[in-house]
Amino acid sequence: MSTRNIEKILKPESFNWVGDAFYTTSFIGREITRRRMDPFFALGYNADIHFEAKKIPRGVGAHPHKGFETVTLAYKGNIEHEDSRGNHGVIKEGDVQWMTAGSGILHKEHHEKEWSQAGGMFQMVQMWVNLPAKDKETTPKYQELIYNEMTEYPLENNGGRVKIIAGEYKGLQGKGTTFSPIHLFNVELNKDGFADFTFPNDYNTAILIIEGSVLVNDSQEMNKDSFAMFENNVGDTFTLKATSEKTLVLVLSGEPLNEPIAHYGPFVMNTQDQLAQAFEDFQAGKFGVLN
Repeated sequence: MSTRNIEKILKPESFNWVGDAFYTTSFIGREITRRRMDPFFALGYNADIHFEAKKIPRGVGAHPHKGFETVTLAYKGNIEHEDSRGNHGVIKEGDVQWMTAGSGILHKEHHEKEWSQAGGMFQMVQMWVNLPAKDKETTPKYQELIYNEMTEYPLENNGGRVKIIAGEYKGLQGKGTTFSPIHLFNVELNKDGFADFTFPNDYNTAILIIEGSVLVNDSQEMNKDSFAMFENNVGDTFTLKATSEKTLVLVLSGEPLNEPIAHYGPFVMNTQDQLAQAFEDFQAGKFGVLN
């Protein structure tokens, strides 16, 4: 096995409000194209921000999605989800909600009521994961992956652990189900904790430093809020070693779909005709009702 090196490192440059609850920067879709990180179509990162207590929770009202999946990872603060399929859940620190929009769904996201009334620090990630063409019309579904129930791999020498959200690590399988091969981990490292990762070298692969700092491949230090994309087709293994007392790294890797993309707003399809049909279906009320 040979070393897989970093191709590009990005740090947050600008943030935008999504509703009044999420203050995010995007690492995919600008300097790093959507095609380059396929099937990861978007990655919005809400770095640490403090919200004052508010009686009526901040959030994003009902809106449609079709043709992809939203994966929301809570790191600080509580997020509440409701959708037009009757799914409802609250995710807290370390939890993940994985919503398959598929043939079309309405959903809304808010700060959870009790958390909102107390206020506090908030940090989260939301990814859009594209669906293969054959699965664009799949029935919408919702997975709630709770931190304490996730598969985990303990690292040697009390170095920490790998929480396996989806995919496989060292022979252990995560509980999240996917429509194409995807590996998604939260890597918790103690000071000097060490972990290695091996993925097919054509899988688009990246890391986001959620907390602390790490040494990548024993040579390149990365700090909190930094995003790194790894090179393709050269090497297959990279290592992470924590250089701070408490370090948390999001690791993502997926097989590219290599399919046509037609995208507008909340819809990700393969052709312009499909995109037009998505708008027609939404306007005709086929995504359901959500007040």
